[in-house]
Amino acid sequence: MSWSIPLGAVKGTVIRLHLTFFLLLLWIGMIHYAEGGWSAAFQGIVFVSLLFVCVVLHEFGHIFAARRYGVRTPEIILLPIGGVARLERIPEQPGQELVIALAGPAVSFAIVLLLWLVVGRFVPEEGVEVHRPGVDMLARLALVNGFLAVFNLIPAFPMDGGRVLRALLAYRMGYLRATQIAASVGQAFAFGLGVLGLLGNPLLIFIALFVWLGAAGEAHAAQMREVSRGVIVSDAMVTRFESLPPSATVADAVECLIRTTQHEFPVVDGGGKLRGVLTREAMVQALRAQGPDTPVLEVMHAEIPLVHHRQPLAEALRLLMEGGGVPAVGVVDGAGRLMGYVTSETIGEMMMVQAASPRARGAAANPWRAGR
Repeated sequence: MSWSIPLGAVKGTVIRLHLTFFLLLLWIGMIHYAEGGWSAAFQGIVFVSLLFVCVVLHEFGHIFAARRYGVRTPEIILLPIGGVARLERIPEQPGQELVIALAGPAVSFAIVLLLWLVVGRFVPEEGVEVHRPGVDMLARLALVNGFLAVFNLIPAFPMDGGRVLRALLAYRMGYLRATQIAASVGQAFAFGLGVLGLLGNPLLIFIALFVWLGAAGEAHAAQMREVSRGVIVSDAMVTRFESLPPSATVADAVECLIRTTQHEFPVVDGGGKLRGVLTREAMVQALRAQGPDTPVLEVMHAEIPLVHHRQPLAEALRLLMEGGGVPAVGVVDGAGRLMGYVTSETIGEMMMVQAASPRARGAAANPWRAGR
């Protein structure tokens, strides 16, 4: 995910921190400083940091539940409104997703219980105001963890409750339709939060934006997975394209850009092996910053994943989603020679064609039903 930095890895799961988290820390620090000076600001930042440790534990609840069903979790993204654990594939049955979705809130409630046993009370003696200096930090942590656990159970994407709703709906309808309904509920919830935010709480607008984008992203990802099911890479790859030799310069690439409609240009050596991909954006940036004589090898994306042309399209989609912003996935033959490439745009075009097809408007297959 863009705009995030890796903090480390635990048992194969990379923990990533979204850069907007630092904006949250700055905002919390400023509020506490205005109320009680540097000491209060420090306490506020420590409190938020402890809260996000609890968020990580919440996400590992999902991770360990998923591993029970053989589903790995490549990464966790920590956002200002919580965390998102990205599963490598869809659980095989609705009941499995139900267990995975509920495991996170279960951990949060367990943390609340543990803190209650340690502190001996739910409500701080000084009151429940989160920003008031001097309140019992552990009691506040229990209170806020309880709120977040309940908030996460709202039946709307991208919260855990949305996944619970999808799993329940998937018993009677296809995965894609269930996702669309849960995403629509999530966006309706985000709209309501936004309206409340306009009435006087700007933080709600911030949360509403993340909820809206998260719900839309989940629906889009479900559509991408649906369109790739049962399709091999060679059915979706670009086969007519201009390529560049390793000796080419940015000026040569500009000529190709002008005479074609391509947005990305594979750099291919004499043996037909892919060396990298030069995007239009990288080309323009290099032209502005370094000049037309810059070798394409210096400005291309060199780490391009490769798939065999007979592999499932779902594998290329996975590589695009996990590639950290790679512009394309190269498609090769048995000898490793480039035959074509796949981008998010080409898969999106397949989605449009499928949506326009009369067969696509019929009942969608349920990927979970075969395992019931």
